[in-house]
Amino acid sequence: MSDQPKTGEAYAGCAPLRLGQKAPEFTARSTQGVVRLSDFRGRWLILFSHPADFTPVCTSEFVAIAKAAKAFEALDCALMALSVDSLFSHLAWIRAIRDRFDVVIDFPIIEDPTLEIGRAYGMVGPDDADASSVRATYFLDPEGVMRATTCYPASVGRSIDEMLRMVAALQRVHGGDALAPEGWHPGSDLLRVPAQTVESVLAAKDASGWFYDPIPDGATR
Repeated sequence: MSDQPKTGEAYAGCAPLRLGQKAPEFTARSTQGVVRLSDFRGRWLILFSHPADFTPVCTSEFVAIAKAAKAFEALDCALMALSVDSLFSHLAWIRAIRDRFDVVIDFPIIEDPTLEIGRAYGMVGPDDADASSVRATYFLDPEGVMRATTCYPASVGRSIDEMLRMVAALQRVHGGDALAPEGWHPGSDLLRVPAQTVESVLAAKDASGWFYDPIPDGATR
């Protein structure tokens, strides 16, 4: 595979990415050199877009994400950002963030000037001229399959705590042995995967026990 970023019609005809689908491969320039999506196989990855460099909400997000880098690393979860801005814009923004907030952005920020990646992932519509109206987040498992996604407007920043919680929850239920209830955090109760037989329904201790059965985290490991 060439080290040159893909351009032109590489992603023509791609439909928006859906849960359970494998994320489209790409090669692109970034603040940490040329990167490929496949470089991140074997670990979880959060791929997220931001409307533009040098904007207030995006800056607040990147500062918070950089400060939470050790928490993401503890989950063995890599980070990769992208926007339509040029590589030189990304680099200048990183310098401005360091000088203002004394934090270093040490994850790659991809340039997507032609919106090829954005369109392939459904971040923007086929006729959109830019990606300034949305901040999308994709949670990819170690095989590159999308397991969750969020979409925020340009005027509202993402919650870094929720991003971390989402990764932890996805990792915990990835084996299919349990379900994560509302607001789940590591160590709190999970829910048993309901059996789907008449026998299990009739054998339950009450009318709801067969489909709602809290279990301690660790009980199914």
